[in-house]
Amino acid sequence: MSELRIENVWKEYGDQIVLEDVSLTVASRAFVALVGPSGCGKSTFLRMLLGQEQPTRGQILLDGELLPAEPGPDRGVVFQRYSVFPHLTVLGNVLLGKEFSGARHKAKLFGAARRNAIAEARQLIGEVGLAGAEDKYPAQLSGGMQQRLALAQALIMKPKVLLLDEPFGALDPGIRAEIHTLMKRLWNETQMTVVMVTHDMREAFTLASRVIAFERRRDRPEEKERYGATITKDISIWPPRLAGAPSIFSPDRDGPVVPMGHRRDDLASSGEIQP
Repeated sequence: MSELRIENVWKEYGDQIVLEDVSLTVASRAFVALVGPSGCGKSTFLRMLLGQEQPTRGQILLDGELLPAEPGPDRGVVFQRYSVFPHLTVLGNVLLGKEFSGARHKAKLFGAARRNAIAEARQLIGEVGLAGAEDKYPAQLSGGMQQRLALAQALIMKPKVLLLDEPFGALDPGIRAEIHTLMKRLWNETQMTVVMVTHDMREAFTLASRVIAFERRRDRPEEKERYGATITKDISIWPPRLAGAPSIFSPDRDGPVVPMGHRRDDLASSGEIQP
């Protein structure tokens, strides 16, 4: 299981409230996209789910337990800028998580444990489309290949929750479409819950099973300087998009599916979001 519950969460930095009174339940194996204008706290919210930041008020629970105060193997993360180690090969990057978890002091596995970890890493490298590139370094890879590597690096630890912070924004449209297809397949084939921050509305409605919008509700100038954003819209994709279930439509052919009564530009509250 991998259910997330966010209960009355506030995040403040001194006198500045970044997020106010955020409550949300993310079902196990859901794929949630977070959208909203720049500076509304989406990435801050993601860092709290990761454990890099702590709520000022409220609590975050994973499967009914308080979220650990530090990042752990139960949560994987992929950032927009490729979070891979340039001095390690593709195989070395993917293997590193296993080595740290299996041999924390030396960060090096030996014998059967190392052979098993290498076999698992090679299989995952193949699954993300990097078979044959095991001995290459990140500088020898294209942007799309580096992002595939970052996904493999996060998935090797079999996280309960995968966090994506605008991971595809820097990719060319063609490569991004390939990564979208890969991401949908990985979500369908694993047990993980996915939470993704994106400014691209088409991406949100193409990939996610649910789209959450963060916005500032207070309009007066003095309030804008003090108060932050909260959840203003919560849209479940219809027909339901369930992990492990075959898709009954082609997003690339038909376009994103939006529930009746909503338009994609309902969420485009600023020029930062692409309607």
